Amino acid sequence: MKTKAVRLHAANDLRLDEFELPEIRDDEILAEVISDSICMSTYKCAILGTQHKRVHPDVAEHPAIMGHEFAGRLVQVGKKYKGQFEAGMKFTLQPALNYKGTMWSPGYSYEFFGGDTLYTIIPQEVMELNNLLEYKGDAYYKASLAEPMSCSIGAAHAAFHTTMGSYVHEMGIRENGRMAILAGAGPMGLGMVAYIANAGRKPRQLIVTDISEDRRERARTLFPESYGRQRGVDLRFVNTASEDAVAMLRGISDGEGYDDVFVYAPVPSLVKQASDILGRDGCLSFFAGPTDKNFSATMNFYDVHYNSTHVIGTTGGNTEDMKESLRMTAEGRLDPSVMVTHVGGLNAAAETTLNLPKIPGGKKLIYTHITMPLTDISDFAELGKTDKRFAALAEIVAGNNNLWCTEAEQYLLSNWQ
Repeated sequence: MKTKAVRLHAANDLRLDEFELPEIRDDEILAEVISDSICMSTYKCAILGTQHKRVHPDVAEHPAIMGHEFAGRLVQVGKKYKGQFEAGMKFTLQPALNYKGTMWSPGYSYEFFGGDTLYTIIPQEVMELNNLLEYKGDAYYKASLAEPMSCSIGAAHAAFHTTMGSYVHEMGIRENGRMAILAGAGPMGLGMVAYIANAGRKPRQLIVTDISEDRRERARTLFPESYGRQRGVDLRFVNTASEDAVAMLRGISDGEGYDDVFVYAPVPSLVKQASDILGRDGCLSFFAGPTDKNFSATMNFYDVHYNSTHVIGTTGGNTEDMKESLRMTAEGRLDPSVMVTHVGGLNAAAETTLNLPKIPGGKKLIYTHITMPLTDISDFAELGKTDKRFAALAEIVAGNNNLWCTEAEQYLLSNWQ
């Protein structure tokens, strides 16, 4: 069957191609993709091409379908998996396969497997690893966002702490401790805030920093201080652009420093700042993946030796993190909508990916079966003056704190071709 997909041909070379999918084998599944959210990792893949660790060297001859944060429904199930999966089942998947020691992943490494497409072929390794997940929710975009949410969930679980005299690591953020998210008012940081404030294991204080007043104000609108208080968390968003950030942040912590510090932007000075505000046995989690293979930053090794501070880095979550994200969303304890600021059709995916750092706002959500320019949710009302469909979308999101929602998705899928 024919499909359309945004594919990587070389570094900085993304194309919306139409091509023929092969017939699925007995150990494969054909799926229809409905939504895919664009990740900064996809941008890094697009600009690096074969220099990216996950991209196969012959990508020019076998272009890779982009996108790994996707959801949809199964269309045809190969003989091996009939009975386990059925056509019509809504799905999402954990893209971090790590299959037999490889770094292959949808959206980077496969000719016929990715999210920026109408239809995709899910290979047998996904089912073998139990990474194909049934989704029973009411909106596809929430399943798409389960993957980026799982990255923050995984980072929270990967943090660890120690007890003097013991070599046993206590996994997870420090319960009832102090936590800071640096450069945290972007989409991924807000996702972490949404998770931490509603998780079973939470800090008593959560400080989120950003140098952009616009991002900080949007974050405070979505998560007012009362949101934290209702959940037993002292939640504050602070601007670190114009002050001695280290002194200010240590002052907020009453001079104790922080048990867990997450760095959400690959900036050397931010890593140093994180190191400088760690308390005893503090865990620095370097969340943001750099494109520069020689990226390095300063860390206080006096504190490493005498105060037991330590650093970790994570890239993505695992399948259990995905399940936790989906479960919390289904229970109404986690709303990933705070991450989304733009929506568009498959026609907008290539340009959006290549220009992602230049486009302000949060997550860019692609609906693969529609044609629509990438559109800021805040522009719906203005566009609605000449297009009644946008006027309807503006009214829908206005009733949901100006956030994307299930009703908006359903209207979009019914009224755009």
